[in-house]
Formats: sequence, C-alpha cells, structure tokens
Amino acid sequence: MANPPIILVPGFWLGAWAWDDVAQKLRAGGHDVTALTLPGLESLGSERSAVSMEDHVTAIVETIESAGSPVVLVVHSGAGFPGYAATDRVPDKVAAAIYVDTGAGVGAMDPDFDGDEYPLPDAEQLAEEENLDGLTEEQLKTFRERAVPQPGGTLREAIELRNDARLDVPTTVICTAFTADEYKEAVAAGYGFVKGLGELRDVTYVDLPTCHWPMWSRPDDLADLIAQVAERAGSRLEGR
Repeated sequence: MANPPIILVPGFWLGAWAWDDVAQKLRAGGHDVTALTLPGLESLGSERSAVSMEDHVTAIVETIESAGSPVVLVVHSGAGFPGYAATDRVPDKVAAAIYVDTGAGVGAMDPDFDGDEYPLPDAEQLAEEENLDGLTEEQLKTFRERAVPQPGGTLREAIELRNDARLDVPTTVICTAFTADEYKEAVAAGYGFVKGLGELRDVTYVDLPTCHWPMWSRPDDLADLIAQVAERAGSRLEGR
C-alpha cells in the first residue's frame, strides 16, 4: 500500500504557501501532499467577520474526505484546535495526526476576544511573544508581507467533541519552540491548547529545536519527520 496522503494546515495568519518548502520535499519523496488555506485567510481582502471555528473544522474535514483514503493530518499552531475537532468528526479517516509546535486544542482559544479579526502583531511584539530562532530577516519580511489577520470568530468559539474514537488516532507532537518536557508540563497543567493530548491513547513527542515556524527554519528536518510518520501509518494500514 502507498503511504497515506498528507494534509498540511498552517496556523494563524498563514495560507497554504507557508508549507511550500516542506511540501516540495515531501512530494520529491513520492508523497501525495495537499496544503490547505483556511477560510478567511485567503487574502487581505477576504471576508473574515463571519468566519467561525466551525468553518475551519469543516474545511479540514472536507479536505480529509476528498483524499479518498485515510490521511496524515498535520496542523500547526492555532490550527491545533480545528485539527483536533476534525479528528473527532472523522477519526476513521485520519491514519495519524501531527501537531507542529501545538497540541490538540480543547475549548475556545480566547473566549473574551471581541474583534472581527486578529492581525499579526508588530515586529517588536512578535519577538516578545514568540520564539523566532533560526528565521532569517528575509523570511520575517515575507511573513509580514503575506500575513492575513486571523478571523476573530475562530478565537472565541469552542467546538464540542463527541466521538471518543478520536482518542485512538496515533498522534505525534513535534516540539520546536518548546521542548517535549515543557509540552508534557503544559498538558499536566491543563492548558487548553494541549488539553486533548492528555486524553489521547497514543502520543509520541519529538524534539526539533528551532522557532515556532519550523516549516521555514528547518523545512527539510520537518519534512523528514512528517514522512516518517506517514510511512509508519502506511505500514499500519497495510497490516489491517
């Protein structure tokens, strides 16, 4: 059996373009790859005021279903929330889940957020809030030029999880801006953005020390890790 299709979902402010280097290497290795732009993040001119978390979950689920066979779902940063909800909707169609510097988010990211959109912070604030290790000035410039504000509804809306079959989806957490030990501490503390990791039955933590955007700072290494998960998932599917 061929390796399962890989779906790449970027986090806040990003479109499918953010995965270009990773997708290129995976495709060169023979993998079927789809990078997704979530609703409202297509361009600065996109309508965002009415975009909900449900819209993001639906977009991921529809992409999974269109693959035609179980997939490896790769989600980054804020996409950990709709990504986990997608595994709740179609657990039988997710051969493996990968969380890139994020976790299986539960609840609302920021229930008190009241704006229509959340723009990328200015350079100084971003440097204070996020790990930028390994990013070049050119990459940061591109990020700022192409960033699209995150739809506000996705921050304040929570998705109800109902299907315990999601708990058996084999899951890998690729820890970049924080270590695996720090992620496990966050799970133990009950933080919402990693809360689902505490209930999953098959979780592997992998350290890849770099910034919060490893698809730019260490794309080849990230692609290799994703490929390894896809190959293991393919072996499991073949053994069924």
